[in-house]
Amino acid sequence: MKSFQYAFRGLLKIFNEEQNLKVHLLITLAVLIFGFIFHVSRFDWIILILIISLVFLMEIINSAVERVSDALKPRIDNYVKEIKDISAAAVMFASIIAILVGVLIFYPYITH
Repeated sequence: MKSFQYAFRGLLKIFNEEQNLKVHLLITLAVLIFGFIFHVSRFDWIILILIISLVFLMEIINSAVERVSDALKPRIDNYVKEIKDISAAAVMFASIIAILVGVLIFYPYITH
């Protein structure tokens, strides 16, 4: 049970400190609302949930990488910027894929 407490505390911390997670949360709410409005299929729901989860997971991992990088900064300053940039690129890539998947899923519902 302690591991759940630690995980929940970590989630609260990053949701309170990371602005991007708040943006992702708002976009997630919009996607869920559109999903209900357009009565998307069960398969589409599965894909939407997986892709939303991917973006949140990448953002959480990015936050952890940034914190570790900041802790190491005085010792390996030259690599910290690269590490953070690569981690941010993973989030950006997941977000772009999420947008593409969202368009592919919702386009037929919107146009019919």
